[in-house]
Amino acid sequence: MQNRWISRLLPAATNTRPAEWSRAAIGVSLGTLFSVWVCSLFFGLPVAMHLIGPLGASAILLFAVSSGALAQPWSIVGGYLCATVVSLAVVYFFGRDLDTACLAVGIALLCMCLLRCLHPPAGALALLVVLADPDSASLGWGVLAPVMLSAISMLLAALAYNNLTRVRYPKKSTEANPLVIADQVPGDPGITAQDLQNALQQMDAFIDVTPEDLEELIRASEQHARRRSIGEVFAHDG
Repeated sequence: MQNRWISRLLPAATNTRPAEWSRAAIGVSLGTLFSVWVCSLFFGLPVAMHLIGPLGASAILLFAVSSGALAQPWSIVGGYLCATVVSLAVVYFFGRDLDTACLAVGIALLCMCLLRCLHPPAGALALLVVLADPDSASLGWGVLAPVMLSAISMLLAALAYNNLTRVRYPKKSTEANPLVIADQVPGDPGITAQDLQNALQQMDAFIDVTPEDLEELIRASEQHARRRSIGEVFAHDG
């Protein structure tokens, strides 16, 4: 039992190749540099540098795990918007200190869940907006402009770089393409994209996977199962 518990703490196997690590690393660096540079052009380097932490975290999601639900366009744009508006409202009513910063990140999480734009780096952004440096704090509600400019710049960089490097982004919604993804047999209705969506909702937990990812995984699993079955048949005949 103890060994099983310890095994849960060990890192899972990486399912990507070093070539993909390099592709994502270059994208993270370029995306972060681009978004900070654009922000600095309009609002100055100190304000842009104040936002570099959340932007770097967003870059990892958008370039390294771009298929995840937390890395989609509405997640970063909506997440940054929620975090900034909530934090500015908290500052307006309660001021700037550690307690209000922690309150802001909690309320921001609730808003992101309600608007379906959960984006973890937005939590760091909520803290930074409350505990702002003098340059950012002096902007007041105007800090929303550099935040959203940086988010949109990061999104544009991800859209361009991912698709140019043959990584489809953003993920296409499965709701418009409810294909059956399991082989039909007599009496078996198969699995549809809507079934996957319902299953994810039934799990009642934060899961960073889209129904489309599950569809592709099941398709690939079926192909491997067919190859294994054919191999076993040939081995038995031999």
